[in-house]
Amino acid sequence: MAPCSAMTSSAASRMRSRRRGSLGPRVLPVIAVVSAFYFPYPSVYICTYPGGVGLSPTRAFFRIPWSFPLIDRAVRRRRQALYLFFFLPGICMSSWVTRTPDVRDQLDVSTGQMGMVLFGLSVGSMGGILCSGRLVSRFGTRPVIGIGTSLIIASMVVIGGGSSVQSAPMVAAGLCLFGVGMGACEVAVNVDGADVERLTDTTVMPTLHGCFSLATVVGGLAGMAATAADFPVIWHLVLVTAVATGILVYALRAIPAGTGTSDTSRAPGSAKDAGPRVWKDRKLLLIGGIVLAMALAEGAANDWLPLLMVDGHGLDAALGSLVFVGFAAAMTLGRFSGTFFLNRFGRATVLRASAISGAVGLVLVIFSDSAVVAAAAVLFWGLGASLGFPVALSAAGDSGPDQTARVSLVATIGYVAFLVGPPSLGFLGDHYGLRSAMVVVLVFVTAAIALAPAAGSRSPAVAHGGSPQDIPPGAPDALRSPAPEAAPDKQG
Repeated sequence: MAPCSAMTSSAASRMRSRRRGSLGPRVLPVIAVVSAFYFPYPSVYICTYPGGVGLSPTRAFFRIPWSFPLIDRAVRRRRQALYLFFFLPGICMSSWVTRTPDVRDQLDVSTGQMGMVLFGLSVGSMGGILCSGRLVSRFGTRPVIGIGTSLIIASMVVIGGGSSVQSAPMVAAGLCLFGVGMGACEVAVNVDGADVERLTDTTVMPTLHGCFSLATVVGGLAGMAATAADFPVIWHLVLVTAVATGILVYALRAIPAGTGTSDTSRAPGSAKDAGPRVWKDRKLLLIGGIVLAMALAEGAANDWLPLLMVDGHGLDAALGSLVFVGFAAAMTLGRFSGTFFLNRFGRATVLRASAISGAVGLVLVIFSDSAVVAAAAVLFWGLGASLGFPVALSAAGDSGPDQTARVSLVATIGYVAFLVGPPSLGFLGDHYGLRSAMVVVLVFVTAAIALAPAAGSRSPAVAHGGSPQDIPPGAPDALRSPAPEAAPDKQG
């Protein structure tokens, strides 16, 4: 028994001599995951402070170089629902975009006339975006998301029906309905996403928009298969309608009521003068310029890329849809990986690099006569366009009070691209070809390179040396003042 007792005493002595916080990186992931389940309250944080990091402000269990909130179940469900609400319009949009060559052939219209059909989408988008901010301020995000998504779903049937009866006005009306739904949802889902960012103190906007891009990949692949199989457009869009309806019914329950309505009441002025106030913010207008350029780059591909590859580079309709899928895949990759680069390099650097990538891709698509080079360059185009819209909207939400008004303003400026883009590019394409028309998009994207610094950079929290006011809302009060230094180990 003596050797055993000595060994036990020695082991206990070694354990007592270890410094607090020495659990190491092997234990950290386990503790982080387990604590996420056993401490499901947003007011409980794993945060850094002098002496280490722990589950409470008074005891430190281990050291980590960052801080993050523990998210409760309702916020997790809300974030998952937002993923679905970004996924749903992406599926719907890519489903009809990949069928635009078939729709054009069924309608028997020229490229310029197809631009006027797409103008219905622009008019609807502007109508929806102009109303969305006021509706969110009055009723909150939940009803606006529900009604807007319902309009998107209904538009699929109208577009498919219009193509089957060869009615260009009916297709334009369906696109207008789709635009109203998209425009109405745009402000609502981004305000809700910005609120989730505030509650969790994490960057989620690129991932949310990444779900939209992921949906365009899924919908694009399905559309490409339907095109190759000569599957009727009407039945394709009816199937999409059924899937989207199920997503809406499931996800809407997780969105809380009242989000967005309190922004105006907290502001110094009333809802009436919120618009004029934000219009005078020079930095916000520059952020709007970034959104305008990058939304035009994204929208031009969404509206015209399949036809651009078919008419401008001689590909057939199925390969044109495949190139669009490549663009959507690049957008998805850029958005899902964007959080890492944003945390490492900041908004301005990431936006500048994105604009440069988009400009390189557009130059090759426009000026290269090789269809293979142009198809590969679409990947640079997609990577470049991926982060402009979500990052700029996040910057707008952080730029000052009246979050709903600021996001609404910047989104409205961006939607100008959807208003003037399709008909203008269609008009130019009818006279000079779609490849030459894309020079306009290239000019705007090049301008975004110079405007990128206006987006600024979100400061890291206290873990990176920030000030106490950078601590997320709801954190324990003791974290806002330094903890006492740990007593030095006694020798001997």
